Amino acid sequence: MTRIRRGYIARRRRTKIRLFASSFRGAHSRLTRTITQQKIRALVSAHRDRDRQKINFRRLWITQFSSFVDHSNKCSNSRKGVCYSYSRFINDLYKRQLLLNRKILAQIAISNRNCLYMISNEIIKEVSWKESTG
Repeated sequence: MTRIRRGYIARRRRTKIRLFASSFRGAHSRLTRTITQQKIRALVSAHRDRDRQKINFRRLWITQFSSFVDHSNKCSNSRKGVCYSYSRFINDLYKRQLLLNRKILAQIAISNRNCLYMISNEIIKEVSWKESTG
């Protein structure tokens, strides 16, 4: 019986999979079945962690901005900030229709605190003015 030469398509597919897993360790970069399992696992993790990254960055921005805004209504001597709660500050921003998201507020809190002091003082003035008049 004559020898049959196989095609190159399966080899090309396996080579493509191996290139994806070239940075994996051990059998995860050498054995084809294990490579396919690890590839699926890696892509699932990447998809999940793209969503987690958005959540983590939002949490980071809120933390950075909250270091500027005092959580309690009384000022503490150790931390210099506005005597204002975070939730009321965000609520008053929305009431005044100021389009500043948490990322921008965190960047302003880090780089230019005086600007954030001015914004918060204007909001506090307007809110207290509205409460006293009406």
